[in-house]
Amino acid sequence: MIHHLEMTSFGEFKPSKLPVGFELRQVRDPVENERFYREVGEGWQWTDRLVWTEAGWSDWANRAEVETWLAFFEGKEAGYFELEKQEEGNVEIVYFGLLSATIGRGLGGAMLTGAISRAWEMESTQRVWVHTCTEDHEHALGNYQKRGFREFKTETTFTSPSSSST
Repeated sequence: MIHHLEMTSFGEFKPSKLPVGFELRQVRDPVENERFYREVGEGWQWTDRLVWTEAGWSDWANRAEVETWLAFFEGKEAGYFELEKQEEGNVEIVYFGLLSATIGRGLGGAMLTGAISRAWEMESTQRVWVHTCTEDHEHALGNYQKRGFREFKTETTFTSPSSSST
């Protein structure tokens, strides 16, 4: 099942506390986008971009509407997220995830707080949205809801054993 969630005003945002030693750094490097997509996504069946060429990664990561942020905890890489500024004031959290070694350390709420904060800082933002599915971490949906997102649509998808969904 795919859950589509949104936040339509900054007032709905419920930030989590940022732990000491947590920081975010923006990058504009297609190599980093690909590396984090593969490393974070390998455990969650992220497959849609595995066919991208170097040019495809470059085209995506260098678009003015896209921002990529890396999370660090105590100086070590922890995860990443991608934001995409879309039409009519929408900002999508396109990809969001922690590296497997950092899952369970309470960093998901901090990283999501950073992603949402940055999305609302982008010019003319009217809505921040994201989707998650039952293939994602068991706490993903709850983390989004704790930060203030509410569900606006659900989809049930069916795939054959030879195909995968994201």
